[in-house]
Amino acid sequence: MVKKHWYIVVALMVVASILMAACQATPTAAPATSEKPSGKLEIFSWWTAGGEAEGLNAIMAVYKGLYPDVEIVNATVAGGAGTNAKAVLATRLQGGNPPDSFQVHAGLEVEKYSPSQYLVPLDDMLDPAVYPADLLAMLKYEDHYWSIPVNIHRSNVLWYNKTVLKDAGIEAPQTMDEFMAALETLKGKGYIPITMGTKEGWEGAHVFEGFLLSFLGPDDYIGLWKGTTAWSDPRVTSALEAFKKMMTYVNTDNAALTWDGAAQYLTTNKAAFLIMGDWAAGWFASQNFTDFGWAATPGTGGQFVALSDSFALPKGAPNETAAKAWLQVAGSKAGQEAFNPKKGSICARTDCDDAAFQAVPATYDYLHATAAEWKTDRIVPSIVHGAATIESWATAFKDTISLFVSSGDVAKTQTSLGQLCVDAGVCK
Repeated sequence: MVKKHWYIVVALMVVASILMAACQATPTAAPATSEKPSGKLEIFSWWTAGGEAEGLNAIMAVYKGLYPDVEIVNATVAGGAGTNAKAVLATRLQGGNPPDSFQVHAGLEVEKYSPSQYLVPLDDMLDPAVYPADLLAMLKYEDHYWSIPVNIHRSNVLWYNKTVLKDAGIEAPQTMDEFMAALETLKGKGYIPITMGTKEGWEGAHVFEGFLLSFLGPDDYIGLWKGTTAWSDPRVTSALEAFKKMMTYVNTDNAALTWDGAAQYLTTNKAAFLIMGDWAAGWFASQNFTDFGWAATPGTGGQFVALSDSFALPKGAPNETAAKAWLQVAGSKAGQEAFNPKKGSICARTDCDDAAFQAVPATYDYLHATAAEWKTDRIVPSIVHGAATIESWATAFKDTISLFVSSGDVAKTQTSLGQLCVDAGVCK
């Protein structure tokens, strides 16, 4: 199943449409359902940080404008990348207590929720005219669509404080060697070279997947998840060693901080760099911080580590009528234009107006640039954020790198990573 999925992911790499392409100058409006929903609507997600929470509130406002008789219950579970929310959701589904709709990453992450048993297929709710065909293929699992995509995110982004870099006399690094040299220079200047929060356990793996891509390149990075690149490869060793070295330049309180808590060092001119997905742009905007620049994670220029957020409909949803109306809004042009500029992501649809993104100046330049790069860069899937493989392997990968953050044992970690591939049935 993992191997089959990779043919789908490879197809995604040839997507030719830009997600923020300008569309015809027609009024933007979300579609209304023929039934007028009422009652309570529970939306389950992990969007609690600034930017992502504001984006969620914006799309909820679009919904409330159409369906004022619905009371939205914003059932968020804190924890980046859904670390805590996924476990809570699985328990609720298995216990017959589902929310009305819930957030899920596009890709094989849906396998975690046994969709044929617990979810309603949404084949009739996706309009192929407004989504790239290859994105639809990525969303398909067991011959059905199980969720409605709302955005595209990029994982491999190096954010930097412009004032700090200028004071240190360095440029944004493009290669891993330049990155390590910059970290040493920044340390000598008295700054935190790179800020990081590892409290929730996924953040180290988020950074490390970019290091794997940097050292292996896109084909062999993909091969790790297909079984065609050995985890014993010396380039994996080099990626682990580089990550270990980088950790010597990280803020010493990283274990006590979430990613956004750590990012405050960057916004207060105490730290220079942060490696995080582009939801950080939305968070920066929520903090009124504009003195930031960006580059690809060192060594990954021209490569786009992609993920997509979406919403699903569980069987037995208490208010299915309201939930279907929510999915229509989430997939609509109006909904995505309200949500993505604040979230720090680009539309999953191909017809969003550029003007909608200009409404949030703090994120516009980045999102405009990343939409263009989505069109031209080599697309590779994120393991940490559900696009690359089944959730059990992704979770074990995150746990292994989380342990490595504290142990620094390169040889043991590399052996463990290889065993995970065997356990997933991909490697022998």
